[in-house]
Amino acid sequence: MPEKMEQVPSARRPLLARATEDAGRSAFFWLCAFWFVYCARPEDFIPGLKYIPLAKITGLFTLIGLLSSAGKTKRSMHDLPREGRYLLALTCFLLCTSVISPVWRTGALLRSIDLAKGTVAWVLTFLLVTSFKRLRRIIFIQAASVAMIATVSVIKGHNTPRLEGVLNGMYFNANDLAFALVLSLPFCLAFFLQGRDAVRKAFWLFSMMFMGIALILTASRAGFICLLISGSVTLWHFGVKGKRPQLILGTFVVAAILLIVAGGRLKDRFVALSGHAEDSKDQSAYGSYVQRKALMISAVQAMVKYPVYGLGVGNFVSWAGYWREVHNSYLEMGAEGGFPALILYLLFFARGFANLKELRKRKDLEPHVLLFVGALHSSLVGFIVGALFEPEAYQLFSYIAVAQTSVIWAIIHEKDAGAPTAPVLSRFSLSNRGIRGRLSGESSRNPLVR
Repeated sequence: MPEKMEQVPSARRPLLARATEDAGRSAFFWLCAFWFVYCARPEDFIPGLKYIPLAKITGLFTLIGLLSSAGKTKRSMHDLPREGRYLLALTCFLLCTSVISPVWRTGALLRSIDLAKGTVAWVLTFLLVTSFKRLRRIIFIQAASVAMIATVSVIKGHNTPRLEGVLNGMYFNANDLAFALVLSLPFCLAFFLQGRDAVRKAFWLFSMMFMGIALILTASRAGFICLLISGSVTLWHFGVKGKRPQLILGTFVVAAILLIVAGGRLKDRFVALSGHAEDSKDQSAYGSYVQRKALMISAVQAMVKYPVYGLGVGNFVSWAGYWREVHNSYLEMGAEGGFPALILYLLFFARGFANLKELRKRKDLEPHVLLFVGALHSSLVGFIVGALFEPEAYQLFSYIAVAQTSVIWAIIHEKDAGAPTAPVLSRFSLSNRGIRGRLSGESSRNPLVR
């Protein structure tokens, strides 16, 4: 982008800069709108909105934003990191293989297009989120939206078994709702710790309380296991490394109270795994466990039979004959996309952890950046573990979390690259042509100054 600005006459540069800023701001607005509609699903509890296709509208304008901002942002498609290229390759692969699906080609294509919308949002997130202010806004939308979903679910469905069907979409299933809650809790805790006044801290404290209550009420075994792992990593980052022992103590006290008050159903579902069910509901829980084992075996059989192109996105439910998804995201991707899709899927998330590993090694990160690096690490660890028990291969929360690791990595490295030139430009005049020549010659040899 700076090279393009140098080619424009000086009289037109302010106009070009203003047009670029407006294009980026408009695209970022629609990205935020798309993410809010995806996370909050306002059509589920606001009368009249269910007749308006909010997801399609915001998705369309997000795509338009991506196209309109092409070449006008600080970053370009050439700057896309390896994880972004892996995701593009995965999406294109699933779109192409959908037309040769051995089960249902039209359905596979439509579901692949849904994933492509998320890929557009991923790319736009990387291109537009060029500051911690914008990154914080994206994370805030997810955390606040899921907290609102938890509150609405508890209020509307406190008498509904496992909160099943209280809301629609990805929150319809109790296990999916629990998964979304676990992945968002670390961000809520980061905002709580970052809060500067009592009002904000109280908001996030009550939000986490409702999320904990909703999670227990779902009685999701996979969600609870995911919470134990993700919560442990979160406490390590914020409690142990952050030197907040009161946070660790408070978390254990609150968790114990919630389990004692509302954890009876969850305990019964774990007991049912042994096969010793006390009532019909527990027998159903044990039957679910047996069925999931059979589904995993079927998924492996599908991978062996169609190793190159899979069954097509979403087609496993009909191919297996159980009309249920395999409760393992890795087997889900392998069965529906074949081994190539599974490899790209694993490489994509491996890059997210690589970004976080590099960031966590740095000793110069600001406290608020360190908080969100820890929250992202906790959320991704929770996903990797929870994916062993849930069919969440296409849920956008995990994809956007990887995008956020890429964004933080890019912001930090852009700051590093700009640091060596900042003192020179601020202290000395570059009007002398000889000084200009020497600086440009040095910058060409210095990998940090380009």
